[in-house]
Amino acid sequence: MAHKKQLTTHRNYKDTVFRMLFSDRKNLLSLYNAVSGAHYEDPEMLEIVTLENAIYMGMKNDLAFIIDTDLFLYEHQSTYNPNMPLRDLFYISSEYQKLVDKRSLYSSVLQKIPAPQFIVFYNGTEKEKDSWVNHLSEAFENLSGAPKLELEVLTININEGHNSELMEQCQTLREYAQYVACVRRYAKEFELNEAVKLAVDKCIRNNILSEFLRKNKAEVIAMSIFEYDKEEEERKLRKAEYEAGVAAGMKDGMKAGIADGISKGKILAKKEDTIALSKLGLPVEQIASALQIDIEIARQWIRDE
Repeated sequence: MAHKKQLTTHRNYKDTVFRMLFSDRKNLLSLYNAVSGAHYEDPEMLEIVTLENAIYMGMKNDLAFIIDTDLFLYEHQSTYNPNMPLRDLFYISSEYQKLVDKRSLYSSVLQKIPAPQFIVFYNGTEKEKDSWVNHLSEAFENLSGAPKLELEVLTININEGHNSELMEQCQTLREYAQYVACVRRYAKEFELNEAVKLAVDKCIRNNILSEFLRKNKAEVIAMSIFEYDKEEEERKLRKAEYEAGVAAGMKDGMKAGIADGISKGKILAKKEDTIALSKLGLPVEQIASALQIDIEIARQWIRDE
């Protein structure tokens, strides 16, 4: 069944090149096919359900769409964010409120809803893994037993040199990664404004997103400058938060005395041992048992590595 609703985005300084690029139905379908292994050819099979008024911290979800009976939330991130499961929980709740006739919730008939899938496309510089999964339950305090509510977010690294098979399946995604890498290379040598302009011109010459860049040159330059500035600001903020945490930890350690320092040293040693044993291929259950640590803590240490 064809869906006629058009995918639209509000063009403003908070928009991103990724969202603008994949707002094109053909590009979005190509990305979906590459990620899912599907082979759909008709972009009209995508039913766009992005909530136009759903704003979180000044920026709405990038792309939301239904195909077949599944609902997909795609998000682009240039810095690692462990809170994506919680953000997606808020967003999917709003989606279901829009999709469901509230009166049907009180009927004796089971209300069917599309199964959600949550994917983040990451092109930051903090993480080197090809992909990883974050769970909502990681945010629960004092979790006892299996979580009664869970949400799983898959993050895929779309930097150059990662997930080559995926990049081969989606040419637009591969060229986007090349464009981002080009901006970063020039930014090491030139002022940001000049770096972005040089990157855009070079990519046009080398047939990298050339049609898209020609058509939207001024807008892409403005967005890229904003994105790169935002990425640098967030990186500096995270560094400051880390340093503040270290300073606070040192202060607390002095107050608590040598015994507390020894305890923290043991924890750090166990964390290092956990990561080392994981790299040897030992199951996390065996590692947790051998080191006498909580299995969820062990999993978290391994995920953060």
